Amino acid sequence: MIIIPRKLPLHVVKQRTQHGKVVFYFRIGQGKRTRLPDIGAKDFKAAYRACLSGNPIPAKGTEDARSIAWLLAKYKESPEWKLIAPATRRSRDYAYKGVLDKSAEVPYRSITKRAVENGMEDRMHIPATANSFLKAMISLFKWAVKKEYIDVNPTTGVDRLTYKTDGFPVWTLEDVHKFCEVWPIGTKQRLAFELALHTGLRRSDLCRIGIQHLKGDTLTVRTHKTAAVITVTLTQRVLDIIRDTPTGDLTFLVSELKRPFVVDGFGNWFAAAARKAGIDKNSHGLRKLSATLAAEGGATGFELMGQYGWSNMKQTEPYTRGADRVKLGKSNSKIVAEQIEHIINPHPTTGEGSKLEDADKTAS
Repeated sequence: MIIIPRKLPLHVVKQRTQHGKVVFYFRIGQGKRTRLPDIGAKDFKAAYRACLSGNPIPAKGTEDARSIAWLLAKYKESPEWKLIAPATRRSRDYAYKGVLDKSAEVPYRSITKRAVENGMEDRMHIPATANSFLKAMISLFKWAVKKEYIDVNPTTGVDRLTYKTDGFPVWTLEDVHKFCEVWPIGTKQRLAFELALHTGLRRSDLCRIGIQHLKGDTLTVRTHKTAAVITVTLTQRVLDIIRDTPTGDLTFLVSELKRPFVVDGFGNWFAAAARKAGIDKNSHGLRKLSATLAAEGGATGFELMGQYGWSNMKQTEPYTRGADRVKLGKSNSKIVAEQIEHIINPHPTTGEGSKLEDADKTAS
């Protein structure tokens, strides 16, 4: 029980909230209010003296409206934050945790381009982490400018780190054979493998597809990540595997509890199945193999965009470029071989020497 003195300290006012709780503020005249701890609390006097000195201490359980912690809290209450895909929010939350651990009470208006660049430098030993940090800060401060909390975006002009990476390792044909030997048709692991390889869907979509997405041999689904509509044809062999495998009511793939997978749970489950087959790779590597096989089979960039839900041709280049180089290399080597044959082999009917010999005679 809080005992309130008849006369409050100078500049301290009390207020009853809509829930009936009495709270205290420090306020000089019509100036800004600063929340104070309850009268009688151990930290009341220190907080009160800090207000009198002009350097108020944020009350426990509240955030200073000038701090980066306050700005982040506001951002996460916004509609813009709620529209971000869950996986992206998790990634940005991880970046924001690092910021809060180090700089929660830093006034957000004091953050400069140099401060953001320092944050990048602190994370430079892991380039992907540094770039994730920058993406998160760009998102936050772009929103802050829109809401007029700040006038200048401190992330403007900060460059991402460039580094070479192939991302998730792609499965090989040897991996495919090894997996199929360990997980025969009829197991849920084999069904997940077949669906991932034939459709090229991301794990967030593999978890959701079910009989409602299938009409005849045609599977149509709106992807979770990009909202692109993907339409693929399943072979009779894949349809038979679906028929011969235990599935859920609304999803083909279910956990041991016969419930639809959550995305991370599916990823861990499938990675464990791959490791049992001696393969230290995940389902996204199967998506990459699927795209590679399509490109090597002659699929155009636009056809790859259609199946894999990519929004631009640049995303198809790692697959089409490699496939084109193989085809062009084989084609060009045949041309070279034909030219060499013309040069060094005798004419089959006239008995003339090679062009190379003729050239030597002319030169002499």
